[in-house]
Amino acid sequence: MDNAWLFNDGREPRPSRARFGYTPQSMRRSTPGLLGAHELVDARIARAEARDPETVVRALEPLVTEARCARLREIIGRRLASVSVVFDSPYDPHNGAAVVRSCEAFGVQQLHIVERPGTPFAMARSVARGAEKWIDVACHTAAPTVIAWARARSIPLVATHPDGELSPDDLARMPRVGVVLGNEREGIHAELALACTARVRVPMRGFVESLNVSVTAAILLHAATQGRQGDLDPATQRRLYARGLYLSVPHAEDVVVAMLGHSP
Repeated sequence: MDNAWLFNDGREPRPSRARFGYTPQSMRRSTPGLLGAHELVDARIARAEARDPETVVRALEPLVTEARCARLREIIGRRLASVSVVFDSPYDPHNGAAVVRSCEAFGVQQLHIVERPGTPFAMARSVARGAEKWIDVACHTAAPTVIAWARARSIPLVATHPDGELSPDDLARMPRVGVVLGNEREGIHAELALACTARVRVPMRGFVESLNVSVTAAILLHAATQGRQGDLDPATQRRLYARGLYLSVPHAEDVVVAMLGHSP
């Protein structure tokens, strides 16, 4: 027996799960209640958004209280296109869900996921708590497509890094920004890191040099969204409003189909 497996008093410890390929993260990817990228938009939302939003609004708005309609318009009106998140190959579904939830909480409408071979995006439903219904998640099979997306919209990408030259408050002063989060194991892959125009750090006073990626996301999004006015384009706002009405009315699909007079 390898002596590294013995305590000082000769007792044999319990074998490490990592020695056999089991880690908390690998076990989490096989736990029940996970959603894949294709499942984030449930069937109700997909049906609603296959139609003209105005059709959905016309059919459903009269059935929703004015208070609920006003609440939907208020929240949607504060949402942001000027701040977005790029998450490079998230592994732990609980972290993926926590980042989704932080995006929703701070009004960040777009989350871009770079998937890597063998690690498709997965999210723990119990952690997201419905946040996935309200934000737009785009998955990319490689870094170049998300880099092209950012460049086409003149969105500077800012990488999270312990030695970053920017502080969280600097993000709020950038007209547009894409916050790039790294993989829990490997950080941000080189191709995506090279496309970033700056790096941002979370100042810390303790001995640790980094935080859990979902905690980092929450801190940075809180800072980046400070003082911003809602800036979604009107079409996106209307789409989200129709989505909210659809989720607010029982049997919404039947109501819309009845108004149309036929099934789509």
